[in-house]
Amino acid sequence: MSGHNEILAQLRSDDPAQIREAAFAAGQMGLEEAIALLAEHIQSGNLGVQEAADRALRQIGGDVVVQAVVPLLRSDDAPIRNIAMDILRDVGAHDLQTLFELLHDNDPDIRIFMADILGTSDNRSAIGPLCEALLRDPEVNVRYQAAVSLGELGFSEAADCLNKAMQDEEWVQFSVIEALSKIGADSSVNALARALDTSSDLVASMIVEALGEMGNIKAVSILMKRLDSSPGPLRNKIVKAVVRLMGGKSLNLLADKEREKFRVYLLAALEDEEVDVQDAAVAGLGVVGDEKASAALLELASGLDADRDHERLLAVVESIGAIGFNNAVEHVVRTGEEYSVRIAVEAISRMQDDRANSLLMDVFWEKSRDEQRAIMHVLSEHADTAALPFFLNVLDRHNDGNVLKAVLYYLGMRARASEHGNKLFAMLEHPYDDVKEAALEACIALNDPTMVTRFRDYFHSPDPVQRMMAVYALGKLGVDDNITELTAALEDEVPDIRKIAIESLFESNTCTSFDKLGLVVPRLHDENREVRLALVELIGSCTSEDVVPYLVQALDDEDDWVVVRAIEALGRRGERSGAEHLIRLLDSESTLVRLKAVENLGEIGGKMAFRALLAQMDSDDPEVQMAAQSAAERIRQNEGEGA
Repeated sequence: MSGHNEILAQLRSDDPAQIREAAFAAGQMGLEEAIALLAEHIQSGNLGVQEAADRALRQIGGDVVVQAVVPLLRSDDAPIRNIAMDILRDVGAHDLQTLFELLHDNDPDIRIFMADILGTSDNRSAIGPLCEALLRDPEVNVRYQAAVSLGELGFSEAADCLNKAMQDEEWVQFSVIEALSKIGADSSVNALARALDTSSDLVASMIVEALGEMGNIKAVSILMKRLDSSPGPLRNKIVKAVVRLMGGKSLNLLADKEREKFRVYLLAALEDEEVDVQDAAVAGLGVVGDEKASAALLELASGLDADRDHERLLAVVESIGAIGFNNAVEHVVRTGEEYSVRIAVEAISRMQDDRANSLLMDVFWEKSRDEQRAIMHVLSEHADTAALPFFLNVLDRHNDGNVLKAVLYYLGMRARASEHGNKLFAMLEHPYDDVKEAALEACIALNDPTMVTRFRDYFHSPDPVQRMMAVYALGKLGVDDNITELTAALEDEVPDIRKIAIESLFESNTCTSFDKLGLVVPRLHDENREVRLALVELIGSCTSEDVVPYLVQALDDEDDWVVVRAIEALGRRGERSGAEHLIRLLDSESTLVRLKAVENLGEIGGKMAFRALLAQMDSDDPEVQMAAQSAAERIRQNEGEGA
C-alpha cells in the first residue's frame, strides 16, 4: 500500500519527470486509485506527462476509466477532446452503458462522439442504440455518424435499420450506402435498388457502386433492368457493376438479346471519363465483343502509353485477342500507324487463326523495321509449316538481327527444317554474335546426323569461335557419341572452350559416372580460374560421394572464390566429416574465406563445428565474431544441448 501512496503522491507533484514515472508505474500496476489524477494529467501542458497519463489509462481500463475520461469530451480544447476520444475508442467497450446513455445527451457533439466510439466497440449490443440514433436523432451529423459506425461494426443485424435510413436526407444516405456495402446483407440489395428511383444522380451512382462491391448476384437482374432508363454516366456505372458482379466470362450466360444490348452499353462505357469504368468495359468486351468492339478497343489502346499504362494496355490487348481476328484488326494491321500496328500484332499473338498469320506474311515487307520485328516474333511462334517458304525468303533477304533470330527459331525449333540445314549452318558465320547463337541453337534443334559431321569438322578449325560452337553443339547432340572431341577440348588452348567442354561433359550425368568425372577433375589445376570455378560449381551440385575428395582438394585453390564455392558445396551437403576441412580454413589470411567457413560450419553443425565456432568468438575481427555467434546459435537451435 505504501507503494501505492508513493505513486499517488508523485502524481500530485509538480515535477513532470516524477509524474511520468508515477504514471508508468500506475499503468503497470493497474492502479485504479490513480485514475482521477491521470485524467487530470491528460489536460497537462507537458506533452510527456500527457502521453504518460494516456498510456496508463489505457493500461488500467475498466468502467472507472471510461467514466473519468468522458467529461474530457466537453473540454474547449480540441486536442484534449481528441485524446479522450482515442482513449474511449480503446477502452469504451468496458462500460457500454455509460456510452449508450450519452447517445441521448443534450449536446449534439457528445452524441456524435458516442456514435463514433461505439463503432469501435466490436459489440452487437451497440447495434440497437446506434440504430435508434440513426432513425430518431434530430441532428443530421449524429445520424450520419451512427450509420458510419454501424458499417464499421459490420454486423448483419444492422441491415434493417440501415435500409430504413435510405429514406433520410442525402448526407445520411452517403454513410448508409457505404455501411450497407460493408455489411453486404442480402436484404439490402432490394432496399438499395428501391432507393434508386428517388435518389439524386450522385446518390444513385453511389448505390450502383455499392451493389457492385457487395457481390450479390441477384443485383445483376435489378441493374440490367435499369440500363435503358438511366442517364449515360449512371448507365456506365451500372455496366461496371454488372461486369464486376458477373466476372468477364459469365457475361456469355446472358440471353442473346441481353448480350447484344449489353455490348452496346459496353461500347458506350469505353468512352467514359473514369478509368475504372473503361477498364470494366474492356473486360466485358473481351467476352461479348465483336468487330466494332475490336475497332473501339484498338482506338483506346492507341492512346495509352506503353510504359505508364502498361497494365491497362495489356488488358486491352488481351480483350482484342479474345474477340479474335476480324476486319477491324486487319484494317489496323494494313493501314494503321506504327504504334497501332504493333498493338494489333500483339493482339494477334493471342489468337489461333491462320488468316491472321497469312495477313502478317502478306504485309511484312511493307512495314517498318520495328513492325517487322513484332510480326516475326508472332509468326515464329504461331505459323505452321506452310509458312516455310516465307521464312526462307526472309532469311535470304533480311539483315536485321532480331528478325533473323526469329526466323532461325522457327526453322530450327518449330519447323525442324533439316532439309535446309545448309542455310542454318551458314548463319554461324553471321557477323552478329546473337544471330550466331540463335543459328547454333537452331542447328542443334534439328537433331540431324549431318549436323554432327559438320560440327566435328568445325572442331578442328583454327578459329576458336568455331571450335567453341562445335564443343557446345557436340555436347548437346550427344556426349557419349562425341566423347573423343569433348575430351580433347579439355586441353584446348582457349580457356572458354575448356570451360564449355566441362559443362558439356556434365550434360551426361557425370555426377554418377566416375569415368567422366575422372576426365574433368584434372581441370581443378587449370591455369585459368574461370575454368576451375566452373568445375567446382558443377561438382558442388552433385550428390555423389565420389566428388567429396575433389571439393576438399579445391579448398587449397589459390583463388578465394574457387575456395568459397567448394566451402558452400560442402556446407550444402551437411556431412559432419566436412567440418574438419572447413575448420582448418578458419586460419586463412582471407577474410572472405574465414567468413564463409564460419557460415557453413553453422550449416554442417555438430560438436566439432560448435566448439570451433565458440573459439572464433574471440577473433580479432568483429565481422568474424558476429558470424561465428550467428552460426553457433543456429547449431544450438537446431541441435539443442546435444550439439
